[in-house]
Amino acid sequence: MAIFLAAVTDTAAADYSPEQIQAWARPETRELSTWHAAMHARNSYVAIVDGEPAGFSDVDRFGYIDMMFVDPRFLGLGVARQLLAHVEAYARAGRLTELTANVSITARPFFERYGFTVEAKQHPVMIGVQLTNYAMKKNLLSN
Repeated sequence: MAIFLAAVTDTAAADYSPEQIQAWARPETRELSTWHAAMHARNSYVAIVDGEPAGFSDVDRFGYIDMMFVDPRFLGLGVARQLLAHVEAYARAGRLTELTANVSITARPFFERYGFTVEAKQHPVMIGVQLTNYAMKKNLLSN
């Protein structure tokens, strides 16, 4: 959970207001056991750099990527690229035809660089605060 919180509160702070960051991160309401159970329910991957967890991602059996976060200390080292490669390999091995994700403003350029396209701009509300993200999709049949 520490990587998620650092990524949201540090990396995404350039694209979201402090109020939006607090609504998204909600550290005081996140239960570690619930977090771990959710991670185990999906195909989850952790990237390790120099013996430290540097990022994580997951993908469900339908090709939905729920989370992909990189510790700000490891940005620019290809961590997200490697995580996405694992996710995509899982999807292809399962003969899935696409990957989908709800992607932050911050992460949108990364996902576009690796073949995802915006399907819709969205405005989810978290604890009464509106955020912006993008429903994105990558067609695996054409790649």
